[in-house]
Amino acid sequence: MGQPTHAPKDRDWWRSAVIYQVYVRSFADGDGDGTGDLAGVRARLPYLAELGVDALWFTPWYLSPMKDGGYDVADYRAIDPAFGTLAEAEKLIAEAAGLGIRTIVDIVPNHVSDRHPWFRAALAAGPGSPERELFHFRPGRGPHGELPPNDWPSQFVGSTEPVWTRLPDGDWYLHLFTPEQPDLNWAHPAVRQEHEDVLRFWFERGVAGVRVDSAALLAKDPALPDLATHPGPHPFVDRDELHDIYRSWRRVADAYDGVFVGEVWLPDAERFARYLRPDELHTGFNFSFLSCPWDPARLRTAIDTTLAEHAPVGAPATWVLCNHDVTRTVTRYGRADTGFDFAAKAFGTPTDLALGTRRARAAALLSLALPGSVYLYQGEELGLPEAEIPVDRIQDPMYFRSNGVDPGRDGCRVPLPWVAGMPYAGFGSQQEPWLPQPVDWPSYAVDRQQRNADSMLSLYREAIAARPVFGDGPLTWLPAPDGVLAFTRAEGMTCVVNLAPAPAELPEHSHLLLASGPLDDTGRLPQDTAAWLRS
Repeated sequence: MGQPTHAPKDRDWWRSAVIYQVYVRSFADGDGDGTGDLAGVRARLPYLAELGVDALWFTPWYLSPMKDGGYDVADYRAIDPAFGTLAEAEKLIAEAAGLGIRTIVDIVPNHVSDRHPWFRAALAAGPGSPERELFHFRPGRGPHGELPPNDWPSQFVGSTEPVWTRLPDGDWYLHLFTPEQPDLNWAHPAVRQEHEDVLRFWFERGVAGVRVDSAALLAKDPALPDLATHPGPHPFVDRDELHDIYRSWRRVADAYDGVFVGEVWLPDAERFARYLRPDELHTGFNFSFLSCPWDPARLRTAIDTTLAEHAPVGAPATWVLCNHDVTRTVTRYGRADTGFDFAAKAFGTPTDLALGTRRARAAALLSLALPGSVYLYQGEELGLPEAEIPVDRIQDPMYFRSNGVDPGRDGCRVPLPWVAGMPYAGFGSQQEPWLPQPVDWPSYAVDRQQRNADSMLSLYREAIAARPVFGDGPLTWLPAPDGVLAFTRAEGMTCVVNLAPAPAELPEHSHLLLASGPLDDTGRLPQDTAAWLRS
C-alpha cells in the first residue's frame, strides 16, 4: 500500500492532547440501519474539528459477534460489516488527518472472540493439541474432572458466573470475562508475534496510537494456582513478565512514532508507574481521578497523587471524567455518592440532574486546566445524563452476569442526539437505534446547543480552544479557603473551582477568561462553579 497519511508532525502531541472517545455503534448512523458506523463518523468529522480535539480514540471497530460491545474480536484486521469496511476505515483515518485530527485504535490483547479462527481451530483439534496451547485449556478437578481448574473470579464486578467453561471433550478453557471471550496464552510466542503484526498493520494505515484494553491482565501464572491460597504474586494481575511484552511493543511503535495509552487499573502507584517507563507504554488511564467523588480534599489528593506517580518516569498524566464503561458525569455528580465504583451500581438511584450538570461544567474546566492529556467521551460535551434502559432492552453482559443486580453499561452508550427535530434526534436511523433514546434526548441535540452560547457544548468548545493559555508548565497550588481549589500553570493563568457552600472571592485578576456558570451579583464564584482567570 502507499505511504500512510498522518496528521501534522509533532512527536510530543500526546503529552497535552484532547482526545475524543468514539463509541462507533452510538456516534452517528450513516446508512440508517439503527447502528452507528464509519460513514456516520466521517460525516461528522467537521463537528469534531470545530470542537477542537486533537485525536479520536475508537473503541473496537473490528469484526465481532458483539457479545461484549466489540471487545470480543474475531479478526483484528477486518472492520465489522455493521460499521463499514477496511477501505472506509482507511479513508476515515486520512480524512481526519487532513483536519489535523489523529486516530487511536483499540487493541484487546487479553482475549479474542470464540469466533476467532484460532479458537475455532482449538475446539476442532481436541485436548492436548498445539492449537489449544494458544489459550488456557486444562482438565477439571474432582473425580471426573467436573470441577473448574481453579477459583479465579470473573473480571465483571458482581458476576456470579465462573471463569471456566467445560467442553464436551472434558477440557475447560479460561475466560476472565464472558465465555465468548477466551483468554490468550501470552507465554506462547505465536501470540506475541501476532499482536506485534497487528500493531504494524494499523500503524501502516496511518493510526497515531493504540489504546491497550485490560493491559494488566495478559500474563498468567503458568501453574494457574488458586487465588485464595496462592502466597506469591497475583496469578493474573500485574505480573512482572508483562513489562517485557510492552517493551517489545514499544519498539514497534517507535518505528512509526506511534503512542500507547494503557488501561491499567492498579491501586499501587509505584506498580502503575512501571508501565509508563520510557521504554514501555507512553501513558495510562487515570482511574483515581475518574472515580473520585466531587469533594475538594479528595480531588486535590487525586490530582497530587497522579502527578507524583507520573513524575519519576517523566510520563504525562491523563484526565478523564467518563468513558464507555462508567456512569455519565452529569448523573454521577447529581447523586448522594458522587464517586464511581462498579460494585455500587444499582437501579433507581436518586439523581439531581441540575446539580450534576452544574458540577460537570465545573469539572470540565478543572480537568482541561490540568497538566497532561484529557480524554473526552462522546456526549459528555453535550451534558448527556445516564439513560435508564428498559430491562427488556438491556444488552450489556454485566447485567446478565450479575443476575440483574448491575444495571450494566448501556446507559452511557445510548446513540447521540444530533438534530432535535428529526426522527431519533438525528442519529441518522430510519428505524429505532440499537439502544432506545430517552424521550428528552432531543433537548440535548447538537443543533440546539450550537445556537446556545450557554450550552455545555459551547463551554467545551471555548475551553478546548483556550486551553493552550495554561502552557505546559507544572501545577502550583494557591492558598484558598476551605472547599476551594485554586492553582496556576503558566505565569498569569489561574484555575479556581469552588466546591464550598458559600460563594468564594476570586483571586486578584485582570480578566475572567471563562467560567462554568455566572458569577453572583458581587462578582464572587458560586458553589460548584469554576473559572479561568488571567492576572
